[in-house]
Amino acid sequence: MMVPRCGVPDVVNGTRKGTKKHNRKLKSIHGVSHYEFFFPGPLRWPPTKTHLRYRFASSASQVPGTENVRSICAQAFQRWAQVTSFTFEEVPATSSADITIGFHRGAHGDTAPFDGFKGVLAHANPPTGGNFHFDADEKWSANPGPDELDLESVAVHEIGHLLGLDHDLDLPDAIMYPEFSYGIVKRDLTRDDIDGIRALYGLQ
Repeated sequence: MMVPRCGVPDVVNGTRKGTKKHNRKLKSIHGVSHYEFFFPGPLRWPPTKTHLRYRFASSASQVPGTENVRSICAQAFQRWAQVTSFTFEEVPATSSADITIGFHRGAHGDTAPFDGFKGVLAHANPPTGGNFHFDADEKWSANPGPDELDLESVAVHEIGHLLGLDHDLDLPDAIMYPEFSYGIVKRDLTRDDIDGIRALYGLQ
């Protein structure tokens, strides 16, 4: 059975995998870091690029449950801004931007077509690709019911990819864990997410 998840491929033992589920147990030693960076890499924004501009541009229109996507994404960006040196600014769709966010269905111009309801929920490029795509066939919500996805939770995860974090395969509570469930809210960065992004950018 396909598990709802992020569409960014995983890396296991230095090899990038597809959207296969990996069953790995939690490590029992407290204080061990589990965060991952992209391979080969790590990939990061240049030191001079701490103010990132983002815009919205979708090929799918009128996606139910996404009416407040602009304010929701602003909140998601703010969660990362609070623990890094990054600032984020929305700009008009016609402006140049570092990041483009949109809702799409099926094949949508990249090498990772969406698969319809359930399965892959969203995907994003590592730095400095800047593309962040939601699957428009999912049931999105700002306050999800049992069969709906929380927009902000998924946005926080994908922004982690945009900044350079890969999947954390060992910690299900981490924002960067690749699998996600309908009806839950998971918006807060864990200690491992914070340690990972700070290590990537040399922050204390």
